Amino acid sequence: MINRFILNEVSYFGPGAREVLPKEIARLGLHKALVVTDKDLIKFGVADKVLKVLETASVPYEVFSDVKPNPTVANVKAGLQAFAASGADFILAIGGGSSIDTSKAIGIITNNPEFSDVVSLEGVADTKNKSVPIIALPTTAGTAAEVTINYVITDEANEKKMVCVDPNDIPVVAVVDAELMYTLPKGLTASTGLDALTHAIEGLITKGAWEMSDMFEIKAIEMIARYLETAVNEPSNAEARNGMAVAQYIAGMAFSNVGLGVVHGMAHPLGAIFDIPHGVANALLLPIVMEFNAPAALDKYVEIAKAMNVYTPDMTREEAAAAAVKAVRELSVRVGIPQHLSELGIKEEDLDKLATAAFADVCTPGNPREVSKEIILELYKKAL
Repeated sequence: MINRFILNEVSYFGPGAREVLPKEIARLGLHKALVVTDKDLIKFGVADKVLKVLETASVPYEVFSDVKPNPTVANVKAGLQAFAASGADFILAIGGGSSIDTSKAIGIITNNPEFSDVVSLEGVADTKNKSVPIIALPTTAGTAAEVTINYVITDEANEKKMVCVDPNDIPVVAVVDAELMYTLPKGLTASTGLDALTHAIEGLITKGAWEMSDMFEIKAIEMIARYLETAVNEPSNAEARNGMAVAQYIAGMAFSNVGLGVVHGMAHPLGAIFDIPHGVANALLLPIVMEFNAPAALDKYVEIAKAMNVYTPDMTREEAAAAAVKAVRELSVRVGIPQHLSELGIKEEDLDKLATAAFADVCTPGNPREVSKEIILELYKKAL
């Protein structure tokens, strides 16, 4: 079997890492940026921390901030117009998955205009050209969009999340600067952190996992278990923030290359149809799906229990799996994640539509245990 592993050309880590931007922009021979971000990051001064670096180095830029959570086809089309009008030759993405995913779609379509309808990018698109150069600076410790070959855009007309997989979209540079995450609210710290944990656990047990991806995912689980609660409760704790920033990137290195599973398959329609934040949906569903998947991946669940520091040598594999699920559920409760879909406005009559969409999702076939629409419907009922 042949395994492929794709990563950024170069990445930088650590508080203050944004200071490398002028050097990298010059190295790449780039001249003007379209900054893709969202209005909240401008309002609260997070984007300004990056823009000041550009201004000090006299790097010209224009800002496109029409990005929303669960970005849509309309967001992408507006961004395409902004890039074309700006005269920029690269994209500087500042934000969580929404800003970086929007940037990927803009960059890919600009250099592959035959995909200008956006919806044809769903799945594995046969693009010929690399994206416009993207330099990505994540402001959340969750999606790892800065290191993945995936991006997700909501097709609002059809109420579905399109998972797009394309090696041509990966940012040329990732700058993982934990200082951009210090003001992230508790709720977002929790949900994005558990999104990263979902990536690590699903990436560990997915059908495509292998030795190299396992190594990264186990380390990511260990670091998230160590740092997430502190990052939630002590927002300015530099060690915890940087630990989470690195952990989510490590998880992304692996899952981007091996795939995910039915947690993501079920979370995507919750975001597309009901606009539920992706991290919240993943966090709520994760322990329920872990219980279902345990019989198909017991050896991996032992590794999860060890990484979360809840394993003892006298445990059977089944006991270790139960301890791993319990640890994930209790962590979710401690950081304030809702535990029932009904708390988010989901009703029982919504579940059949959700199950149909989840069964068709591109992430679902990677699940280690086979599922049907009926099984997914039962999992949603447990989550309700």
